[in-house]
Amino acid sequence: MRLASHIGLLASLVITLLLVSYIAWIVYKTDTTLPLERVVVRDSIIFLPLPRKLTNMSVEEAILYRRSIREYTSDPVELEHLALILWSAYGVTDPIWGLRASPSAGATYPLEVYVVIGEGGVMIRGEGYMAPGVYKYDVHKHLLLLVKPGDVRSELAEAALGQKWVRDAPISLVVCAVFERTTQRYGERGRVRYVPMEAGHLGQNVYLMSTALGYGTVVIGAFFDDRVQSVIGARLDEIPLYIIPIGVPREPRRIDFTDIWSYIEVKRSG
Repeated sequence: MRLASHIGLLASLVITLLLVSYIAWIVYKTDTTLPLERVVVRDSIIFLPLPRKLTNMSVEEAILYRRSIREYTSDPVELEHLALILWSAYGVTDPIWGLRASPSAGATYPLEVYVVIGEGGVMIRGEGYMAPGVYKYDVHKHLLLLVKPGDVRSELAEAALGQKWVRDAPISLVVCAVFERTTQRYGERGRVRYVPMEAGHLGQNVYLMSTALGYGTVVIGAFFDDRVQSVIGARLDEIPLYIIPIGVPREPRRIDFTDIWSYIEVKRSG
């Protein structure tokens, strides 16, 4: 009798714990406002909204729709979207090992990401705009640090051989590499092979997440390295590899998978 009583008590306790856990899980999954509450501007630091699922576009669709877009409207980028693009580019995706969204040879992570924001380029929850300037992304704290105040898009465009889309886009990411982080382990192969590969991984992540969020972007490699360094206030050991303008496409283009099917069938029959 006593054993049966103990078994019943244990069963009740297990059921209670499972019920509490289920309720906690439901609250956690439905509390989508929590990340938005973490938007904090404190002096020269922007505490970004926490990463979370925002899009309804599948990976397949993002790959299908991805294009290099160089013409943008005057619409700003939402801060929450910028935060997710930065996290998708190089943010932490494994809190135990500190691994990031882009793969890195030996997890040496040589890249640094700057954000050039123009006047009225980033809207904060419909309540105002971020101050224009150059910011640096802190991947572990998921925040932006002000490096240089002011709208430097024209200077950046001049350093990029006058490419007007750098000037016209509301924001541009500038990806730099500290080669020594990788070469000290892999030597010259790290410089000529692994680090450029990693920049490509990051660039594709930016393309796909920007597409999924409704923005257009293009990766740019034509610029004067030293002038870009000066414009964004980068350290001498941070060598620019990419400028990536991002904005709302002036003429978004969409095709359907059926168009791809037709193309393949024609090629197969030829």
